[in-house]
Amino acid sequence: MPIHIHSLQIPYIPSGHSDIWGKEIHFAEDQYYHIKASSGKGKSTFIQCLYGVQKNYSGELSFNGQSVKNMNIAERCHYREQSVSIVFQDLKLFEHQTAFENIEIKRQLNPYHTESRMKDMAIELGVSEQLSRPIDTLSYGERQRIAIIRALMQPFQMLLLDEPFSHLDQANIQKASALILHEVRQRKAGIILVDLEDDQHFPYHEKRIL
Repeated sequence: MPIHIHSLQIPYIPSGHSDIWGKEIHFAEDQYYHIKASSGKGKSTFIQCLYGVQKNYSGELSFNGQSVKNMNIAERCHYREQSVSIVFQDLKLFEHQTAFENIEIKRQLNPYHTESRMKDMAIELGVSEQLSRPIDTLSYGERQRIAIIRALMQPFQMLLLDEPFSHLDQANIQKASALILHEVRQRKAGIILVDLEDDQHFPYHEKRIL
C-alpha cells in the first residue's frame, strides 16, 4: 500500500463525522479515490500532508512504510520526484515565466516524457498557443491545464489533485480527465482527488467525506 494514514488529525480542524480525520486508511496504487468536503474542512491541508509540505499533524502518515513527516531532505526530494505528483489548488506556477518554462522545469528534474510528448499534451488540452506566453497573461482555466500537464511530466505512483478542474468547462474537463486517466493507467498509478462536489470524472474505486 503506497500511502497509509492512521489517526491523522490537524490541531485546528475538527474531525466531526469525517471519513478521513482520525481514521485508518490505505490508499493503493492503481486505485482512484474521491474525497468530498465543504470549504474549511481541510481539503488542501490534507493533500499537502500527503505531499509532505504540511507537517502540523498528529497521527501517522507513511509511504511504503516510511514516515513522510520524518523524511530527511534527500528522501523528501526523492519522494516528490519519483512517487507522488500534484496539482495544487493555487497551482503554484511561476507567474513571470512562460507556460513552457513552467512545465519544462518539472520535466527536466526527472524526465518521464519527451518535450514532443509535452507539446502533444498541450495540443490535446487546447493550450499549445499559450506555451510561449508568461503565466500571468493566461486565464485561470488555461493555468489549470498547464499545471495538469506539468504534474504529468514526472514518474509517480500517486497523483494528488486539489480541485483540478474548478475553472474548466465540461468540454475541457473531459479532455483533461481523459489525459490524466491515460497517464495514470500507463503508470499503473493511483489518484486522490479532493473537491467540493461529487463528480464522475474518473472511475473511482472509493469515495469519502472529509
